[in-house]
Order: sequence, then C-alpha cells, then structure tokens
Amino acid sequence: MTGLRYVYAVCRPLGAPLQAQLTGIGGAPPALLSHRGLIAVVSTVPEADFCEEGLKAHLEDLDWLAATARAHQGVIDALTTVTTPLPLRLATVFRDDSGVRSMMEARETDFLHALDRLEGRVEWGVKVFTEPPPEPATDERAATAATGEKPDKPMSGRDYLRRRRADTRAHEADLQAAEAFADALHQRLDAHAEASRLHPPQNASLSGARGRNVLNAAYLVPRNHSEEFVELVDRTKDEAGGLRVELTGPWAAYSFSGFAEEDARHGASAGEGR
Repeated sequence: MTGLRYVYAVCRPLGAPLQAQLTGIGGAPPALLSHRGLIAVVSTVPEADFCEEGLKAHLEDLDWLAATARAHQGVIDALTTVTTPLPLRLATVFRDDSGVRSMMEARETDFLHALDRLEGRVEWGVKVFTEPPPEPATDERAATAATGEKPDKPMSGRDYLRRRRADTRAHEADLQAAEAFADALHQRLDAHAEASRLHPPQNASLSGARGRNVLNAAYLVPRNHSEEFVELVDRTKDEAGGLRVELTGPWAAYSFSGFAEEDARHGASAGEGR
C-alpha cells in the first residue's frame, strides 16, 4: 500500500521538541520537513484513504471523519504549546515531500507574513446559547401549573390559542434579550482582543448543543494576555441571566491565519500537488 504526505501545519523551526509520544492520523508520528526557513509538519497516510475516491467514500463514515479530525487537532494542539502554527485544511495531502516543498516555496511570502502577524498569539472561542424551553405540557397540566388547581373542564380552543400567543411573545422577548446580551458581550471582548471573527451560528442538529446559538465568535489574543481575557469571560457569565456562555481555547489561530479558508476556496484536498 502506497502512502501520501499529509500536512497538518506550517511553522517556523521549533524552539522545543514535540512530545515524544505524539501521534497523528492513523497512529503515525508527525515528522518535520524543512524548506527555506519554514517547517511543514507531516505524516504518511494511506493513499487508499486520502485519494479523491477514498475521501469521497469516507464522507459517509462519520466515525472515520471524527477520528481523523481528532488526530489532526491533536497535532495542532501539541504544536501550539511550542510554536505558532498555521493549520492547513483537514486532508491536505501531497504525493511526496517534493510536492510539499513546492507548496511551501510557492506560498513562502504568505506564510512568513502570517507568522509575523500571529507570533505569540492564540485564538479563543466564545459561544452563547439560550437554554432550551421546557417540554410543552398538556392542556390540563398547563392549567394546573398556572393556577395550582386542577381545572374542572379542559381548556377551550380559544384559551389554548391565547396561551400559545403569550408563550410565543415571551419566547421572542427572551430571544431579543439574548441577542442583545450576545452583542454587548462581543463588543466587550472585541475591545480586549487584537482581532475578532463572527462565525455563523451553530446548527444544533449538527453540533448537538442544547439551546439556540446566538454568538459564535473567535478572538485573537496575545498569549501573555490570555489570563485577563479568560477572567473577563468568566465575569460575564454572572450577567448571562439564564444564558449559557462557553469558552474554548487556547487554539492555534485558525480563524485569523487565512490558510484553512483559502485552501477550502481553492479546493485543496486529496491529491493536491501530484
């Protein structure tokens, strides 16, 4: 079985070694490929899995995709502890080391510019969710909960519609308050970050997260200011009023490097550089 060169990220020469036990996709340890002052972090992956046809088949295998993404992220996380990596798109592969070096040479100026801009900085993610509404009660249970007494007769259709309209208005008011809180939180965090990105709200059916996502943002923060940023987010949780504020990170600067998005726009995937 032949292999392809999988590229996780590009960075400058490391100031400290990677963890000895670190493994990447398929359990292969990552290697460092040098070219003109840049390092590509690579490993060998099976061509059958990462050629165009293989990847197309794996798109239906959610377990395989999740395991591949976890292994990819594990290498990026390890790099983030020792350097500033520029993560490339998931499943960026080349035929051999020569193809990787050709890519690095063609994009050398962009890589160096991004590394200068992102040196010593990390990405923090902040999400705000509404809490999901309680399960709807039956007419009788709803009336009992409202009055404390069991009704003598079932709720009329008119009363039911009136209650539903009141519930809808209350839900809309809660959503507007949640969006106002999210906007104010974003403005506050943006003032303490060097840059920010507002991503589309997460789809609950895909993410599995409870409630409605009203803020999905990334913030670029100097590593040595991260503690203050985290404390600021923690303080705002007390003001959330029934909302859920989630903080993740520190990550490599995925949202600010431009390379994962650029690769996606240009279709970089299995077979690139062949």
